[in-house]
Amino acid sequence: MAYDFRFPDIGEGLVEGIVVEWKVKEGDRVEEDQDIVDIETEKAVFTLPSPAAGTVLKINYREGDTIYVGDIIITIGEAGEEVSKAVARKEKEKVYGEAVVGVLEEAPEENNEYEKKKRPAGKEAVAEEASKGKVLATPAVRKLARESGVNISRIKGTGKGGRVTAGDVKNLAAKKPAAVKEKKEIKQVKKYDMYGYITRVPLKGVKKVVARKMSEAVSNAALVTHQDDADVTHLAEIREAHKEYAKKKGVKLTYIPFVVKTVIEGLKKYAYLNSTLEGDEIVLKKYFNIGVAVDTPDGVIVPVIKGADQKAVLDIAKEIGELAGKARQKKIDIADLRGGSFTITNVGFIGGTHFTPIPNHPEVAILGLGRIEDRPVAREGKVVVRKIMPLSLTFDHRVVDGADAARFVNTVKEYLEDPDLFLVGLGPDKKPG
Repeated sequence: MAYDFRFPDIGEGLVEGIVVEWKVKEGDRVEEDQDIVDIETEKAVFTLPSPAAGTVLKINYREGDTIYVGDIIITIGEAGEEVSKAVARKEKEKVYGEAVVGVLEEAPEENNEYEKKKRPAGKEAVAEEASKGKVLATPAVRKLARESGVNISRIKGTGKGGRVTAGDVKNLAAKKPAAVKEKKEIKQVKKYDMYGYITRVPLKGVKKVVARKMSEAVSNAALVTHQDDADVTHLAEIREAHKEYAKKKGVKLTYIPFVVKTVIEGLKKYAYLNSTLEGDEIVLKKYFNIGVAVDTPDGVIVPVIKGADQKAVLDIAKEIGELAGKARQKKIDIADLRGGSFTITNVGFIGGTHFTPIPNHPEVAILGLGRIEDRPVAREGKVVVRKIMPLSLTFDHRVVDGADAARFVNTVKEYLEDPDLFLVGLGPDKKPG
């Protein structure tokens, strides 16, 4: 019997994905648990294994197509078996799609337990539904009718008890006038506007996720950006002194790991920046999972360094490098993108100074780093050249007071300007010397 494999619910609230690459083709023999397709969903690419052994009878989506949870992506059965017959058989039973996590089931339209108990079973139920003029059809057949542009209420079912089958839908669809079919199938898209030619690019994949997250952040928060500058001259010296040592250990030492450590010191003092707002409650996080924005060809991805307060600078640098590499290769695990409590984003390597970063919803704050540059500044009555890092903190003013936001930035500055404070485990009040 043919097996319809449906796009599974992999959790985390994901409802759609994009077919990246098929590893099999129609007619191929596959074994159970053999990798069959790569799917991209919310900034990560994962591989789906075959749920059964057999021959690939039908692949329903091409590479680049968008699929939704519950869609039949591939049918596997015995060589020579016709897919249409397999589908017809499937309609007479409940359709299950074994998922990576749990099992998907096409549930009946009514889920109320009380209503189920009231309804008669078997032939009595069929007779009662028919007498009420209700259409008897499975969710799969109803979906087929919608996609075919057929009014299912006008179909006289040939199945048991007057049930409408897929064959009934297809027969009516085949009788529709050709002009009507053509009108439904052809979608005209203009390639120009009143000023000239244009190109339309579908909003999907990473860009679609980023668009949704940004919309959520802006529409569900009162955002304010606080800006300041940090003198990182001494930090630059420390980084330069340890750069070769880190390189020998296979680690690229950037400024970001140092910033992660300074941010944690600030969050320990001002806990409201390490929180989320859920209804009428502010949820203060007792852990420090720091997201670090990564620029990829497809858009910005934010891997999360879990328990960053428990890790040394070099360990954080190594983890950032590994996660960034996976993100750019689309091989990062979804778990590595979850659980963040605060995010750091950096445009300094591209250019620019201050900007207004948007928090990674539902987080309430994000720190943006600008380009480090040499600037003349006044120190003890003299003009000297120092390395200055621009800081831009955007926060949700519903949760974080402006004064605390400024104090948080001051704390970050203090540690950035004297990194020995956290590198040797001392606080500002125990400054050596």
